[in-house]
Amino acid sequence: MENGTQILRPTQDPSECTKEVKSLMWVYVLVGNIVRGMGETPILPLGISYIEDFSKFENSPLYIGLVETGAIIGPLIGLLLASFCANVYVDTGSVNTDDLTISPTDTRWVGAWWFGFLICAGVNVLTAIPFFFLPKTLPKEGLENNADIIKNENEDKQREEVKKEKYGITKDFLPFMKSLSCNTIYMLFILVSVIQFNAFVNMISFMPKYLEQQYGISSSDAIFLMGIYNLPPICIGYIIGGLIMKKFKITVKQAAHIGCWLSLLEYLLYFLSFLMTCENSPVVGINTSYEGIPQDLYVENNIFADCNVDCNCPSKIWDPVCGNNGLSYLSACLAGCETSIGMGINMVFQNCSCIQTSGNSSAVLGLCDKGPDCSMMLQYFLILSAMSSFIYSLAAIPGYMVLLRYKIIFFI
Repeated sequence: MENGTQILRPTQDPSECTKEVKSLMWVYVLVGNIVRGMGETPILPLGISYIEDFSKFENSPLYIGLVETGAIIGPLIGLLLASFCANVYVDTGSVNTDDLTISPTDTRWVGAWWFGFLICAGVNVLTAIPFFFLPKTLPKEGLENNADIIKNENEDKQREEVKKEKYGITKDFLPFMKSLSCNTIYMLFILVSVIQFNAFVNMISFMPKYLEQQYGISSSDAIFLMGIYNLPPICIGYIIGGLIMKKFKITVKQAAHIGCWLSLLEYLLYFLSFLMTCENSPVVGINTSYEGIPQDLYVENNIFADCNVDCNCPSKIWDPVCGNNGLSYLSACLAGCETSIGMGINMVFQNCSCIQTSGNSSAVLGLCDKGPDCSMMLQYFLILSAMSSFIYSLAAIPGYMVLLRYKIIFFI
């Protein structure tokens, strides 16, 4: 360092920095997710049936809508928490974050993923306590005395248990599954439900990464935007769907039509959102020449030029910088930068011979922004996504009613 200016000297990654991963800590994460899945799985089938069995026929859609709304508020809070954790460096507390040369928008940034597990574990323990005080059965809504009904139900259950012991569970189970699998309407509805849930789960899992890569935003911003734009419309849709079912006393056939047409509209909107894309960032040596002309994707010989051929730059290091000419470079060395000032993410590289611009040729850490047009495309995508989420949830409650009440009609 001379007069506060660092002289850059290219180095290859030392071999001692590469080591085999031998930690088995991932086993704890795997076991934890298995236990969590065991606890989450009964909530949907048993909880929804619990509400349907002990509420008025016309009120259960609204109650189920409220329950599903609560199930979305949790992920909304979780996404906000994840956005905060993603903005915190993974090794915070063990390293000096002021010395970091990467920011949350950098693809190499890893957020404090472990912090959310600690918070959620404590909240889960606290929220589990009230469930121990819930009764096994509730009086049927609208009936003052439900003792006879409960007694008859207990007698029916006892007779069913005796029947199972006499004939064997497999003898009853296989014919039951055969009759159910031969019911075309029921199986088609199950198929549609699987597709919808698969789409929703994949949206939660991969949409932040899609926003990050397509629109050039940080992982924390992507998680935050997904939570704000998608989950509140889902909550509103659940409540409105339940109110519509209650207000107009929708039949099973009408509910099936509503769910079908709304789901079709949702898919069409999602297809439109794929048109809201941005151009790839111009990276010199990858998809752009040193003269700023677009070129074919990565060819190793293209990453070098006369301006950096004598710098002995490593060709397989991804440490991008943004030049003041609006082009990104694989590294400061490949940009021909000779000196730098500042520390951490505020470092500025100077005297960059490959950056063709008038005046001082400098660069800063990270990729260049994709421009205002990309920001507008992001807004369009988020609006379409919010509309699709609302329509998805609006169709969900009629779908639940088809599943529950058609099942009852079928078996009666």
